Amino acid sequence: MDELFDVLDLVVDVGELAGWLFRILGVVAILAGIGLWLFTDVTLLVPAVLVVLGLVLLVVPEILLAFAELA
Repeated sequence: MDELFDVLDLVVDVGELAGWLFRILGVVAILAGIGLWLFTDVTLLVPAVLVVLGLVLLVVPEILLAFAELA
């Protein structure tokens, strides 16, 4: 039974690390979208998609970790 708890602890630790990685990628995507919008001459669609993708990457890990804690 201890081995099972050790495996679950490892999964939770990796999940938290992946969550932070997704959050960092989300912030980078938001900044890239804002930078494209301000400093280049492209349509609004590309920066808007990057900003929305960044917001999704910021929110989704928190939701997934909450569901993992409930299970």
